[in-house]
Amino acid sequence: MSIPLKELIEKHCGGVRGGWDNLLGIIPGGSSVPVIPKDVCAEVLMDYDSLKDAQSGLGTGAVIVMDKSTDIVSGIARFAQFYKHESCGQCTPCREGTTWMMNMMNRMVEGRAHQREIDMLLELTKQIEGRTICALGDAAAWPIQGLMRHFRPEVERRIEEFNALNGVVGFGGHLASAADDTLAVPDNLGLRVPVESSYRPPAVTA
Repeated sequence: MSIPLKELIEKHCGGVRGGWDNLLGIIPGGSSVPVIPKDVCAEVLMDYDSLKDAQSGLGTGAVIVMDKSTDIVSGIARFAQFYKHESCGQCTPCREGTTWMMNMMNRMVEGRAHQREIDMLLELTKQIEGRTICALGDAAAWPIQGLMRHFRPEVERRIEEFNALNGVVGFGGHLASAADDTLAVPDNLGLRVPVESSYRPPAVTA
């Protein structure tokens, strides 16, 4: 208890594949707690208070180390699938919420989403967190919160690229190109909602 996370990985576990500089992030307590990025991993201690201050948790203590070859969006989507499968279905927030989280994360893996769905997904996790009989709802919500807290630009990049290739994408992954513009209906799918993104393509140098 209270060993530095970096020391645990580097000294006692053989180190990160490719060296510490190749580290992307670490999930310090199994699949039920938020991921923390490399800069936080270098300083945090493996104890309850330190990890709480880092907006994560000790959880089961099962440390998951991800280097830069990891598709972290796909990894968190896989967690969402797991928790959907494990939900007993008794509590409505968990039963319905894990289904929505799984479906939204699966779309975000390929970028088939509207930028505003990122905040919708975060709001969904907060409506599940703390509202279930057991802690499975929290466990399902926290990994997604950690992903968006530290790796949101990667999700935004995928959405930008999918939109560039396929045209405007509305809520629920609906393509604007497939919408029937001859019908005078409300824009419930967000196909005409302006896209706001913090993602900026890297500068090209000569």
